[in-house]
Formats: sequence, C-alpha cells, structure tokens
Amino acid sequence: MSRRAAPSGTPALRVLQEAGVVHTVREYVHDPRSELSFGMEAAQALGVDPARVLKTLLAEVDGALVVAVVPVTGELDLKALAAAVGGKRATMAEPAAAERATGYVVGGISPLGQRRHLPTVVDESALAHDTVLVSAGRRGADVELAPADLVTLTGATTARVGRP
Repeated sequence: MSRRAAPSGTPALRVLQEAGVVHTVREYVHDPRSELSFGMEAAQALGVDPARVLKTLLAEVDGALVVAVVPVTGELDLKALAAAVGGKRATMAEPAAAERATGYVVGGISPLGQRRHLPTVVDESALAHDTVLVSAGRRGADVELAPADLVTLTGATTARVGRP
C-alpha cells in the first residue's frame, strides 16, 4: 500500500501497515455542520451499510478506562460493558479524558494505535460482517478491515455490548 501524507500518518494506519494487515482507507469530506453523528455521517458519505460502521467509545468501568467498539446504528450498553470486563459499574468517560488517553480527538478516535493500551471490547455483531469500518484516526477518514484483524490488533474481547 502506498504511503500518503494523511491519513497514512495516523497511528491507527501505522499499526495496520506495520502489521501487514489488509485494509482500505475510506476518506470523505466531514461536514462540521452535519446533524448526523460522526459514524452515521461516515456511513452515508461512504455509501456503506451503517451496521458495518463501528464507533469507538470510552467508558470508565469501576474507575478504569475501557474502550468499546459498537455499531453506529445503536448505543453502548454500559451494564453489558461492565460485565464483559468483570466490572460492576460503567459510565461514559469525559471527552477530554478520552482524548488524553487515546491521543485522538472526539469524532476521530480509532480503536487502533491509541496512546495507551486500554482493555477493549468489540461488539460481537461485528463478526457477522466480512469487513467493518472504524475511524482511521481523524475525522473524515475510516479504515475498512476484517473484524478478526480488528480484534487481534486491539487485543479485544468480543461480547454483546451494543444495543439497537
């Protein structure tokens, strides 16, 4: 794969390139005025089934940060996330804490190449697709890859942590 200035320079894409994982960078023009969520905007702009587009969310489970990767078509089930990592209580992380821990800005947080390795849970529905899309590390860029590669590269577990 050829190296481009951006977004190839994102930590997420460097992880994929260094691992030799087959992936496709899918770029679109992010509209800051869009009323759609970042993930739904990406699905629409790229013309893909929104069930294949995953959003990366950070939560605090018993005081520790955890990454959840769920379809943009639904929501994160905080109770299920806590149970998946052996915790009791989960709350959404503050955006500033998410940005500090990952090194990415909200709307461009990738589960790949984060500043700190955090426990990660990928919703098991992702495994039903040949490929899924996650943020490539900046707004307006997603990366398409096999869900098994996403799980492997993030060291994730899989569980039903999303709800419609």
